[in-house]
Amino acid sequence: MRRVLHLLGLAAGLFVLWLFAVWPPPSWYRTHWPRQTAFMAARPDTSPASRSGRLYRPVPLDSIAPAMAEGVMIGEDQKFLTHHGIDYLAMAQALGYRRPDFSWDDPRDRAALYAVLPNAWSRRDKLRGASTITQQLAKNLYLSPSRNPLRKVKEAVTAWRLEHALGKRRIMELYLNIVELGDGVWGAEAASQLYFKRAARSLTRDQAAALAGTLPFPRRSNPGYRPGRMRWRQSLILRRMRGEQVEVPKAEEPPDTPDETPTGADSLAPTEVLDSLTPAPEPEQPPSPIPGESSP
Repeated sequence: MRRVLHLLGLAAGLFVLWLFAVWPPPSWYRTHWPRQTAFMAARPDTSPASRSGRLYRPVPLDSIAPAMAEGVMIGEDQKFLTHHGIDYLAMAQALGYRRPDFSWDDPRDRAALYAVLPNAWSRRDKLRGASTITQQLAKNLYLSPSRNPLRKVKEAVTAWRLEHALGKRRIMELYLNIVELGDGVWGAEAASQLYFKRAARSLTRDQAAALAGTLPFPRRSNPGYRPGRMRWRQSLILRRMRGEQVEVPKAEEPPDTPDETPTGADSLAPTEVLDSLTPAPEPEQPPSPIPGESSP
């Protein structure tokens, strides 16, 4: 027993050490763009989208149409503005929890949660739909596509650190610039230039919803490849943008559908959904890529 406790203590110590060894630390991203993310490094530069391989052009949030952030929040994380990095209720519901809310003070809520915890491994794929934008940013910046339980713990802890170091506006800015939107296509600016031949600041609502609709399966369906699946989600996102109360599934892969483009969306003005966010501190100089071996 003493040896077991010793090993557990060693494992806990190594995990804490890893938390402080995450490099670059979250605060580094207040004023810098990643030269490449962990997800980019895991993808071979063999994209047919460009002769040079990876397409990645980070731009400030003000250079991306507000409809893009709105569409991503509708499709990926509707509680982005209110949670603190992790949506605990969504995670519990992904495991089968059926109550509409949760409180540790309510014994019925606790009993319902404990009843579904044994389902964690069998329903691990459902947890993808419970990931917040902050968790997805943490995963993209630092981790791998692996779905093992330890990686999910790292993702949750890193998401909490990103929330405290960066704030909502910078998290959204980074996410929109590093999220994968096609094979070898990273970020809203690169995707907008490739698919629509225009800057991300000029995206129409229909086009922004199309890019948001490529998530969470950007390599299986995007505006340049099998667009029927993308348009299924695009249509739902556009309906939510117009105020309709429809559900936009997050982790469910959409069915094959005819390539029919929703109509009437381009005439709608984008909503300034990020006006309520507290701006991140302005950097003393424009963000720059992370040098290869330099430290913050």
